[in-house]
Amino acid sequence: MKLYMHAAACSLSPHIVCRELGLDIELVQVDRQTHRTSDGKDYLAINGNGYVPALMLDDGKVLTEGPAIVQFLADSVPQGSAMLPEVGNLKRNEVQSYLNFITAELHKPMVLLFNPLYSSVHEQIRALISKRLAWLDGRLAGPYLTGEAFTVADAYLFVCLNWSPWTGIDLQQWPGLHGFMARVAARPKVHEALQAEELEAFDADGVYFAPQAYLASAGRTGSPVRP
Repeated sequence: MKLYMHAAACSLSPHIVCRELGLDIELVQVDRQTHRTSDGKDYLAINGNGYVPALMLDDGKVLTEGPAIVQFLADSVPQGSAMLPEVGNLKRNEVQSYLNFITAELHKPMVLLFNPLYSSVHEQIRALISKRLAWLDGRLAGPYLTGEAFTVADAYLFVCLNWSPWTGIDLQQWPGLHGFMARVAARPKVHEALQAEELEAFDADGVYFAPQAYLASAGRTGSPVRP
């Protein structure tokens, strides 16, 4: 399988899921400006929307949208039930509920904070996101969203919260979420994914990660994720 991705973008979520499940995956970088892939393809011919992630299966079929991709990955192997319980188990619906919440209430609004076209309403967007994060902080059922098990929703949340320093959101005000970031970052397979995407830890606690080029453009320095 091929996973079309940008380093530290939302495609990091299915990348982490693949690592956690032991799935063999080929990472293919997509240039944001040209929409050319690192293996020389026109990405718009693969995903007409132009954004990542996209998952190309061994038979050439393509699946898009991160929440759909991670559910497919978890359902594709027997051990996937650890990250997404079987159909009929209410825990599965809880995980799906969080996937929907993250994509609608966190992912999309946070992306708008990177876009200068929406700068006039950034303060209002940030206030809305803060309300959602406060609610989420009070909902943590254990070390992870639904309890003891690390699920596909946790991988997605980790990736979105990793953008916090770039959007003017300080997670320190929500100790539960800040602790969540530290726990996920410490997972060996998550560490592997961060290293594979050549991300660097750049905050004092080592729970936020970004590409070196992004850090340099923002006048920051970081420490590469090591084996």
